[in-house]
Amino acid sequence: MSKTRTITIYTDYKSPYAYLAKDEAYALARDFPVKLDILPYILDIPSYLGSAEVDDSGQVLAESRNAHQWRRVRYSYMDCRRQARKRGLVIRGTQKIWDSSLAAAGMLFAKRFGDIQLQRYHDAVFERFWRRALDIEDTASIAAVLNEAGADGAAFPAWAEEGRAEVAAISRAAEAQGVFGVTTFVVDGEIFWGREHIPDIRAMLAS
Repeated sequence: MSKTRTITIYTDYKSPYAYLAKDEAYALARDFPVKLDILPYILDIPSYLGSAEVDDSGQVLAESRNAHQWRRVRYSYMDCRRQARKRGLVIRGTQKIWDSSLAAAGMLFAKRFGDIQLQRYHDAVFERFWRRALDIEDTASIAAVLNEAGADGAAFPAWAEEGRAEVAAISRAAEAQGVFGVTTFVVDGEIFWGREHIPDIRAMLAS
């Protein structure tokens, strides 16, 4: 009988690439004897892509981003939308750089209740955030999603700050291993960054 292995997956709700990788990551657990350990890694987007805030029409209200960074951002959204259309997903460009630490704390909170609750929460947050239908910086909104997922959302607000501290500690520990972005997969101590490496992970699991 094959031994169950653990794949650690670092993700961030404000990354469209992480959204695209989510279902492909689930498929690993369906197709191989592996357990997925989904953990948060909070991206510091302004440190490498600058920051900007836009209105509903796309008009820039404030920015700290050079021309090269704007080209990278615009290409990234175009590329993500191209991939999302193939799968019937909606990815709308964000209007600011969001603080995703509260939603990440919600992820850890959902994990306490079980894999089913975590997956329901994970799916809802990604799908609604990228439709601009969820404020991931609002405690009440995150608590409501937790309730829908089958976790005790009423207990979340009292734990939220502790959860954010845990998210920060997990992110720093990930960096100590060499993690720098999402989605990152860690398999048998080996790091794979990006969903394009999922075929390599599948070959590794099948060998």
